[in-house]
Amino acid sequence: MAGHSKWSNIKHKKGKADAARGKIFTKIGREIAMAVREGGSDPEVNGKLRDVIAKARSNNMPNDNIERSIKKASGELGNVNYEEIVYEGYAPGGIAVILEVVTDNRNRTASDVRHIFDKNGGTLGQTGSVGYLFNYQGTILIENNDSIDEDELMMNALQAGAEDVQTSDEGYEIITAASDFSAVREALEKKGYQFVSAERGYVANMLNDVNDGETLEKINKLLDMLDDNDDVVSVYHNANLPDEDDE
Repeated sequence: MAGHSKWSNIKHKKGKADAARGKIFTKIGREIAMAVREGGSDPEVNGKLRDVIAKARSNNMPNDNIERSIKKASGELGNVNYEEIVYEGYAPGGIAVILEVVTDNRNRTASDVRHIFDKNGGTLGQTGSVGYLFNYQGTILIENNDSIDEDELMMNALQAGAEDVQTSDEGYEIITAASDFSAVREALEKKGYQFVSAERGYVANMLNDVNDGETLEKINKLLDMLDDNDDVVSVYHNANLPDEDDE
């Protein structure tokens, strides 16, 4: 179920990314800024920066944009101070939501996020209010194609330190501990595997079905508004949303 949800979320976001790629690049640029601030501008010695660059490339972010973001974060093109914040709350129907935010103005972002929850029938909670419903882990998605040998991929992933490899019609979902994510990603990258997605994030322990159409509409509207906010880098939830093709 978790694997199905992850692939569904990727397909859902892919369509949005095609329509609003500039906004995606803005969000990734902020993640680059945070990585540079924490570990410096050299990806050879900054593992977090290498991870974000890989994420940028998987989203087709041009190298010029990546380099510009690194230079800006290192002060060469002016300096903006960002901070990372995690918000937790509930969408309609008791659906748990976690947000990863990178912002240069904590008060503005808190006000914006609270307004989005309130406007759409949700509730912004306290730290820890829904976190226990999720695991923080690394997830790598590799699309299925004829050139991939399933047994070989599984062996390479597990030898690199992955905890599990799940297969589906769409492809392969490789699960890692958050602390092992970088090593596994880089090992598979060196083997020549192409990633649909590779990142750390929150994955729900169990998904909740939403059977009421009106509630589903409210949940989708809240999630879309959060996604559209420039400060919100990632949105996670435990709703078992139908694929767009099935709606």
